[in-house]
Amino acid sequence: MKNISNNKASDKLIFALDAASLDEALSWVELLSGHVGMFKVGKELFTAVGPQIVDCIKLRGQRVFLDLKFHDIPNTVARAAEAAVKLGVDMFNVHASGGSKMIQETVKAAQVFALKNGQVKPIVLAVTVLTSLNDDDLHEIGFAKGTNDQVLHLASLAKAAGADGVVASPQDIAALRAHLGDDFILVTPGIRSSLEMSKDDQKRTLSAQEAVKLGADYIVVGRPIRQAADPLAVCRNIVQEIATGMAAG
Repeated sequence: MKNISNNKASDKLIFALDAASLDEALSWVELLSGHVGMFKVGKELFTAVGPQIVDCIKLRGQRVFLDLKFHDIPNTVARAAEAAVKLGVDMFNVHASGGSKMIQETVKAAQVFALKNGQVKPIVLAVTVLTSLNDDDLHEIGFAKGTNDQVLHLASLAKAAGADGVVASPQDIAALRAHLGDDFILVTPGIRSSLEMSKDDQKRTLSAQEAVKLGADYIVVGRPIRQAADPLAVCRNIVQEIATGMAAG
């Protein structure tokens, strides 16, 4: 069974809290609490503010996705996983390209540390291929596979190693569901509102409705809400798109 609770449309929406300061981040938390299911804390915010931001979000009764994409030797990532569990995050991720041993030791460390401290183990995700990359980018880096094949390869590796799910482009959802089943958690960034498909560095995007209809468990949205003239209105529109996608899925 999936280690998730997202029966409401808003529970599936993760807001990318890409802010440069604690005050800015908390202003978004105050605005969007109750309208999104989770707040994603990434490298920019975590580097600027530190673990304090996680404490502040949790004190407000909100859920946290720690998006630091751990990728290092297995022991180092396992210790980072323990630190993430201690922070009380609800979800964190590693790079699948770190390999099976790294993922296995990370999952085990999170399980053991959570059990020892009476906590719930966070969802452990593996990042497959960043949504800013396409086939040409992978070939430039030196990968023989194209994006679709590489995503499926890394997702299969991650599942076998014990990860709860993966972060992947919404355009990969159908193939991942077909090959890995319905109990594997899919978190999809690069989501855009159907009202305005933004032009930015995300190359493999879909609308919220399309992603959920295909089987995404969570969708991550940042700039379409953050850069809107009326962020809350855009947020509500995306939640409605999610509800429509759930009904059609």
